[in-house]
Amino acid sequence: MLPCLEGRSSGIGAVFISIGHSSSSTFLALTMVPSKVLSGIVVVIAFTGTLASVSESQLPSQAIFVDPRSFAVMGPNADFRNDSFNILFNPTSTTPPFFQIFDKRFLTILGGSASFREIASDPTFAFAHEAPVYNEPTDEVFFSSNDGGPLGMSDLNHNNVISKISMKEVEAALSANATGPVNVPITQLNLSDSIQMTNGGTGPYNSSILLVTSGRGSLPPSIVLVNPLPPYNATVLLDNYFGRQFVSLNDIKVHPTNGKIFFTDVDYGFLNLFRPAPLMPFQVYRFDPDTSAVRVVADGFNKPNGIAFTPDGNTAYVSDTGASGGFLGNNLTLPASIYAFDVDPVTHVFKNRRVLAYADAGVPDGIQLDSDGNIYSGCADGTQVWAPDGTLLGKFFLGMSTAEMIFAGDGRLVILAETKMFLAKIAAKSIPLGGPSRT
Repeated sequence: MLPCLEGRSSGIGAVFISIGHSSSSTFLALTMVPSKVLSGIVVVIAFTGTLASVSESQLPSQAIFVDPRSFAVMGPNADFRNDSFNILFNPTSTTPPFFQIFDKRFLTILGGSASFREIASDPTFAFAHEAPVYNEPTDEVFFSSNDGGPLGMSDLNHNNVISKISMKEVEAALSANATGPVNVPITQLNLSDSIQMTNGGTGPYNSSILLVTSGRGSLPPSIVLVNPLPPYNATVLLDNYFGRQFVSLNDIKVHPTNGKIFFTDVDYGFLNLFRPAPLMPFQVYRFDPDTSAVRVVADGFNKPNGIAFTPDGNTAYVSDTGASGGFLGNNLTLPASIYAFDVDPVTHVFKNRRVLAYADAGVPDGIQLDSDGNIYSGCADGTQVWAPDGTLLGKFFLGMSTAEMIFAGDGRLVILAETKMFLAKIAAKSIPLGGPSRT
């Protein structure tokens, strides 16, 4: 692993320094590039490959450009990764957090003055796991702690918790501290016992937070509305499929044009030892809030997890995190992919399944989109971003796992990283998550 080097053009050309290694030695090579090819470059070292370049003036601070050509061939004696969960791809050995750019289109997402800061932390508690919801009227982000996993302080006998953080306080702390991390206090909510092991959230939906719970023990998984204001009263919308308990509900989104509620169901409650063994397939469902009717819209997954829609509602994305197996361990031969589907305008069934992306680090968990349709998902190294054509544009690289993220309005991406929270200030804009406007 080697640091980033910088090369600059001279009158006759630019000098690239390439560094590689074999089983017996390390070698250096100098390559002259005509000045008409590059004028002002930043050179990024791949692990054993060639060097890539991008205009230095294009890069915001905390950004590293890694050209895919620079690591396309690593050589027979390279140290290849044999674990996607614990061995991460950081060929420049850059200290997180930083923006790792693979495609110049990521620069449009970041903008010219992007920044990336830690805003909250607690090394003893995975307080920031999933279910992020931004409530604009109060300028607060709500989220859940880890349910049943490491440092989650929740299990068969203990519920996880919902907390919130004030973005106004975050902004004040960042303004008072120009660089480095800040630690803004979070507030835990005292919610109804009907809410057990929250894992997904979206909205606001009709001015309320919309949550899905995994259930705990014999207590059923459910869809719940929660008032974002004290006393945080809750209303259960659904807790069964024709008298049968769901397995353990995972994530939820409201369709942007038809207003139906879509959610995923998978066995992570069982795999984290707080729910019984599954008695139903792992599927994606649609719930009609007007009639309370529920139906399956997609199946055939190993572990359906995150879900999201394009702003026009025509395409659905579902992540399959089969490679992450809880107490059964990780299996790198199982899915770690995001699939795209067409949404039938009449039946709302997900059709024409195709692969959008296969994550190189862990599994793609929760999914969010920006106003341009780019797809964000939490992975083992941070938050990764793909274009609608499936190209990996770049990463919000943390060097640690993130399950979810949420836009806290335009230009503010809040990332949940278990024991830490981060805020990336970027150019990308958010999309409404509460369904169609109701007059």
